Amino acid sequence: MKTFSFNAGVAFKQYKIGIWKEFFRKSIHLCSAFIPTLLALAYYPVLVLLALALVGYCIAEFLRLRGKEIPFVSKITAVAARKRDENKFVLGPVTLVIGIIGAALLWEPQAARIGIYSLAFGDGLASLVGKLIGLVHIPFTNGKTAAGSLACFFAVFASAFAVCQNATVALLLALVATVVEVLPLTDFDNIIIPILVGGIAQTVL
Repeated sequence: MKTFSFNAGVAFKQYKIGIWKEFFRKSIHLCSAFIPTLLALAYYPVLVLLALALVGYCIAEFLRLRGKEIPFVSKITAVAARKRDENKFVLGPVTLVIGIIGAALLWEPQAARIGIYSLAFGDGLASLVGKLIGLVHIPFTNGKTAAGSLACFFAVFASAFAVCQNATVALLLALVATVVEVLPLTDFDNIIIPILVGGIAQTVL
């Protein structure tokens, strides 16, 4: 009985740590929703700052893997890293920034905004909701949940509709983002979602 209680306590503690890590990671995703507004205010300076942040992060990660901690940056990376990223280069922030820059460079402001919002809200909320209340897992998706997919769909639909005011287009974009998000693409959905959704938005609007 004591062994069962101890194991249950350890499992619950690990669950809480996992939820906290997921919340911390996805808060970074959600913060990327501010990027379209910043791009509207200072397009090229923001892109340059994003590129510099990407380069700086890559340097910090390479140094971290060689045992040289960079104050603040390496700590945040270690806290936000998933279990699968332990002792590896944490790729999530790289693909996140590439996806945002790609959407901003490829598409017009309205379409880029929709693409970046899809990444920020759709992908950001999907994983968090899935961790919190996801009980039904979708087969062959590496643990994706029905609750997470529904959260992605409604988040993308709401954010796309807020930008384009077209329910049909918002529905299409939400379906596309949800399909991409549910695929087992690891961190590369950070690139595909904003670029693909933004491209479709620019085509149909």
